[in-house]
Amino acid sequence: MDIPVALSGNFMEPRNNHFHSGLDMRTGGVEGVPVRAVADGWVSRIKISPWGYGKAVYIEHNDGLTTVYGHLSVLTGTVGAACADAQYRTKDFSIDQYLEKNVLPLKQGEVFALSGNSGGSGGPHLHFEIRNGAQHALDPQALGIKVKDTTQPEIIGVRLYPLADSSRVGPYPARSLGFPVQGNSGKYGLKPGDAPIAYGTVGLAIHTLDRYDDSGAKFGVRKIELYVDSVKAFSANFDHIDFNTTRYCNAQLDGELYKANKMEYHRCYKLPNNKLDIYGKEQLQGRITTQPGKEHHIRSVVIDANGNRSELTFMLKGATASESITWPTTTPIGSLLRYDSENVMAEAGVRLTLPALALYEDAYVHYERKDAPSNAITPLHVLHDAHTPIQSYCTLELDLPAELPQELRAKALIVSIGSGGKPSAEGGTVAGGTITTKVRSFGTYTVMIDTVPPTIRNVDLRANMSGRSGFTLKIADDLSGIDTFKASINGNWILMDYDPKTNRLVHNFDTHTKASGKKNLVVEVSDDRGNTSKFEMEFDR
Repeated sequence: MDIPVALSGNFMEPRNNHFHSGLDMRTGGVEGVPVRAVADGWVSRIKISPWGYGKAVYIEHNDGLTTVYGHLSVLTGTVGAACADAQYRTKDFSIDQYLEKNVLPLKQGEVFALSGNSGGSGGPHLHFEIRNGAQHALDPQALGIKVKDTTQPEIIGVRLYPLADSSRVGPYPARSLGFPVQGNSGKYGLKPGDAPIAYGTVGLAIHTLDRYDDSGAKFGVRKIELYVDSVKAFSANFDHIDFNTTRYCNAQLDGELYKANKMEYHRCYKLPNNKLDIYGKEQLQGRITTQPGKEHHIRSVVIDANGNRSELTFMLKGATASESITWPTTTPIGSLLRYDSENVMAEAGVRLTLPALALYEDAYVHYERKDAPSNAITPLHVLHDAHTPIQSYCTLELDLPAELPQELRAKALIVSIGSGGKPSAEGGTVAGGTITTKVRSFGTYTVMIDTVPPTIRNVDLRANMSGRSGFTLKIADDLSGIDTFKASINGNWILMDYDPKTNRLVHNFDTHTKASGKKNLVVEVSDDRGNTSKFEMEFDR
C-alpha cells in the first residue's frame, strides 16, 4: 500500500484460541486503499468467505514464499475477473480457488485489490502474511517489513504455579500465586515487601506485551527467556506458526486468565499437552526445583521483533516442608480428568465426551444443573467453566423431552449461553431421544426450538434502478443462524456479497446483470434448521 506502515496487530500476538499469523496494517479507518504485490509472483489461491480472512488473495513467489492479503473489499483487474468467473461458475459467493503457476501473474507493485473490512475483521485494515513452502506463517518483520519501534516491551506481573502434587506456592490457598511488578526503561522487579516463596518444583508465567512507537495498541513479544541462578532454563521464540498447532496458544498462555481478563501471562514452562515447536532445548524446560532455605535468582528476558528488550529479576525463596504444611489449602471442586485419557462427564440428561488430549493438563471439572429459561426445552447444563480452554472437539449429547412433538424435533438445536444470557447456536443432530453436536469449550448448554424463518429487508432496491450501481438487502436470523442464501434475476443466479457483521447482501451490477430491461429478483434465505424466507421484486434497469 502507498501509505506508511502502521500496525494494529503484529505477528504471533495472542488472540482467542490462536496466535495472530501476520501483520494487521492500518488503512486510516477507511476501505479502498490500493493493495500491491510485494514482489513478482502469481496468484496461487483466491479464497472468498463471509468469515475468517473474508476476501483473500495468495501470491506465490519464485523464492518459495507465499504472501497473503486478507479482509479485502474488492479484487481488481484480472484477479477480480477470475474471482467473479469462479463464483458464477460454482453459483456460490464463497469459493476456495487454487490456480496453476502463471495463470494470473503479477509484477512487484502491481495493484490487484483494494483494502477492506471483509470476513472476521473488526475494522478496516489489511491482514498481511508471509508463509513458507509448508504454509507455516513467518514473521514479516524478520523478512523485511520495517516498522518504527524503539519501545521496550512491558512486563506487568508474574505468577508461580506448583508443578507437582507435593509442590506448593504460598502462603496462598490457590493453585497459583501472582505478583505485580514495577519498573521502567527495560528493568523490572517486584514491589518492596513482596517475597515469593515456594516448596518443591514450580513454574512461572509473566504478563508481558509490546508496543510500537506510533501506536497505543498492545502487541505480542517475539522471544522470552528464563534464567534460574544464571542457568538458562527456558526459551520460547515466536518466529513461526504451524496452523495445525496454533490453538496450543491456550497452553503457552494461562488460558483461563486470558479468556477471562485478556491478560497475556506467558508460561515459562510447558504444559503436558503442548505441541508447539517454538521452545528451546534447555534441560530444565522451565521447571524450577527449589531448595529448602535457599534464595534462587530468577531473571526473565523479553525481546520484541525489533530487538528491544526488558528484564524482570527477583529472588524466589525455597520453603521447607514444615513451612509449606502450615500454608492454607483449598479442596478441589469436582472430578479429576486426566489430560491423556478419554473422559466422560455424564449427568442426568447430558453427556460430554472429551477425547484424550482435549485438555492441556489434568483438571478438576464440575457440573451444575439450573432451571430452564422460558425459551429452552431442557435445563441449563453448566459444564465446568467456559474460561477453561479445550484443544479438541468434544461430543455433547443432550436428552430431549419425551413429550416433544415429532414435527419439532427437526427444529431443535443445542445452544450455548453466554455470560449475558444470550444464546449462541451450536447446531445438533437429532437421533431417537437425543440431540448431539460437537463443541470446543466448556460452558452452559441447553436446547431450544427454532421455527422462525430469517428476515429479508429491502434497503435501497427501487422500481427504477436506471443509473444505479447496485442494491442492498438485509438478512438476519434470531437463533440458529443463516445457513444458505441464493439470488436470481429472471431465473439466472446472481452474485451477492454477504457480510454477517452488517447482515448485508449486496449486488453490484456486473456483466451478467447490467443490461437494461425489466428484471425479476428472487432471493431465498434459509437458516440452520431449514426455515426459509423468500423475497421477490420486479424492477427496471
